[in-house]
Amino acid sequence: MLSRRNLIRNLSAIPFIGGLLNFKKMTDFQSIGEGYPRDFFKELGVRTFINAAGTYTALTSSLMTEEVKNAYLYASTQFVNLNELHDRIGERLAQLLRCEAAMVTSGAASAITLGTAGVLTGLDAAKIDKIPGDLSGMKSEVIIQKSHRVGYDHAIRNTGIKLIEVETLPQFEKAISEKTAMFWFLNYANPVGQIKDKDFVALGKKYGIPTFNDCAADVPPVENLWKYTDMGFDLVAFSGGKGLQGPQSAGLLLGRKDLILAARANAVPNGNTIGRGMKVNKEEMLSLLVAVENYLNKDFETEWKMWEDQINHIHDVVSSVPGVKTEIHIPEIANHVPSIRLYLDVQKLKHSPDSLRIALRNGHPSIETVGGSDSLDMTTWMLNPGEERIVARRIKEILLT
Repeated sequence: MLSRRNLIRNLSAIPFIGGLLNFKKMTDFQSIGEGYPRDFFKELGVRTFINAAGTYTALTSSLMTEEVKNAYLYASTQFVNLNELHDRIGERLAQLLRCEAAMVTSGAASAITLGTAGVLTGLDAAKIDKIPGDLSGMKSEVIIQKSHRVGYDHAIRNTGIKLIEVETLPQFEKAISEKTAMFWFLNYANPVGQIKDKDFVALGKKYGIPTFNDCAADVPPVENLWKYTDMGFDLVAFSGGKGLQGPQSAGLLLGRKDLILAARANAVPNGNTIGRGMKVNKEEMLSLLVAVENYLNKDFETEWKMWEDQINHIHDVVSSVPGVKTEIHIPEIANHVPSIRLYLDVQKLKHSPDSLRIALRNGHPSIETVGGSDSLDMTTWMLNPGEERIVARRIKEILLT
């Protein structure tokens, strides 16, 4: 903790960051939106909710901190050269996150597409122009473990490549050919894949093929921000709008300098590129930088203790209801935060997990949770302090009526 803070303190500051302090603090308005000149969501008929589910994209991920919002507003007031800003912020992020190079993207999926595109094209303008429809003169396959297949890998296929599925190490090595452009790894699937992260990196080094790790939801812990580039992955992607609490539409691509430069060549503001529609603006770039700075300076022990206390409060209240069993757990990798799972005895209660989830969503206030037909699942890391009491009370009220 101290060494990380000292590192940040000793890094030279970007000159315009100091200007953020001159802006009106967002705490002039209440954190949940009350007190703004207009209640925009109410005008639109869009219902807000207490987020006991977590950083899901469909639930708008996380809330930006005051400093991040101020950075966003600051950037919106002036014009800058977008490439120059890309350069300076990439350099700063690379310093902070201990990697060769970095860039801000329009989300983790964009980082995956642009990183893959960079692997395929390098800085060759003709190749950049041809993808995804014409991969002639380029390698055209990416090897992936079958257990790592997920909807997010569409971001790889956006470049026109073909995914080659394997399960075992012999299958993996047999699949490598002159067409192989990259090896792709889904970090949260590490426990279930037969080839683990370090062995996966070793394969890339052995065959001279870039390895890419999708770590979108994998902070906390903070060490993950440099763990996988230190491990040897050539590219690593993170979401900027989940645990980092930056803009939801921002992401990070970290890794080898040559590959980041190639990814940049496929991205905005360059025209006629696969990334032209994946625009990341000056507001998102600057505010994600500030989000990273803030994240590295957090008191993680205090924050973790707060999450545990919130989970324990929910546990204590809802477990007092006959027919409710609870399980407190921490996911091993993605969304690695204190969480709670509720099992309901439908013989003793009027509700199943599904009907309880719907009742919470449709109640006042609306509360979002997750889970399946077997359990109702929650986490508290997106709750404002005190909202855990509302959540616990509402669950108990619904189950006892």
